[in-house]
Amino acid sequence: MDPDFLNVFTQPSTLDRFLTEDVIAKGEKRKLIKPTSSNNCKLEELKVFLTEWINRTLKEEHIVVKRLEEDLYDGLVLHHLLENLGSLKLDIDKIALTEKKQRQKLSVILEALAKCLQLEESQLKWSVESILAKDLLSTLHLLVAIAKHFEPTLALPPNVQVETITIETTSRGLKTSNGVENITENKENIEAQSKGDAFDELFNCAPDKLDAVKKALLQFVDQHVGKLGLNVRDIESQFSDGVILLLLIGQLEGYFLNLRNFFLTPASTMEMLHNINLALELLAEGGLLNFHVKSEDIVNGDMKAIMRVLYCLYAKYRTKEA
Repeated sequence: MDPDFLNVFTQPSTLDRFLTEDVIAKGEKRKLIKPTSSNNCKLEELKVFLTEWINRTLKEEHIVVKRLEEDLYDGLVLHHLLENLGSLKLDIDKIALTEKKQRQKLSVILEALAKCLQLEESQLKWSVESILAKDLLSTLHLLVAIAKHFEPTLALPPNVQVETITIETTSRGLKTSNGVENITENKENIEAQSKGDAFDELFNCAPDKLDAVKKALLQFVDQHVGKLGLNVRDIESQFSDGVILLLLIGQLEGYFLNLRNFFLTPASTMEMLHNINLALELLAEGGLLNFHVKSEDIVNGDMKAIMRVLYCLYAKYRTKEA
């Protein structure tokens, strides 16, 4: 028998879960952090960092988290966290006392979050059942995704990876496999994403040319959305909700944008993020977005981020028009 399989049961909490009859159904897979990672100092650093971040965020609501997987499983803390960070209003009770209610609550929360993050089910590294089962690996993946989306400037500890064991029930019994999984990005990847480009050089080395570039982009946008009766004069404020950007993409790329797919008059940061994420997705699908853009930067009126995105369209259609 695989010795790693036996090692999984050296911790009482893990053993208790697997002694129950319905812990893992036939054909189901469960991925767990190996007990050997209990001495992983980077993992402990991330757990402490996320715990302090949650407590700091929810301080005014007098919510205190001590153990992530133990305190987040019922959805209460997640509910408060999403309302606080993203103004996400969910039509569910704050407190769910029974397991059935907790499962229903988590389903609503995680479904809303998946839509906000623009993730398909196959891309999710967590589930209702894994969070409800107090699975640490799933809980960490979930919190890291929330932090990166709603607070992109948060300096998460980099290079956090853990040894994992995947357990699967088959007709012959339990099958196990080992692996290593990254929870946060490698420092090298983060640095690579932040390397300078032409716009960094423009902002840092040629500010005298910045106004000319901004003027050219605004004229380009105004020329096309002006056909819809819109007037664009300010980069920082008029693109932050994603509406003009979506309408511009629709005009240039020939998209018919159903009003049910975006918010024409977004009333919250969450709705603005939805619009921006949709615009970036359309640009990526059209092969126009060949660099990393944070939707939160655009919502926050980051002129450099907005100009980068506008230039994707400008570079393509200026050539066509010429």
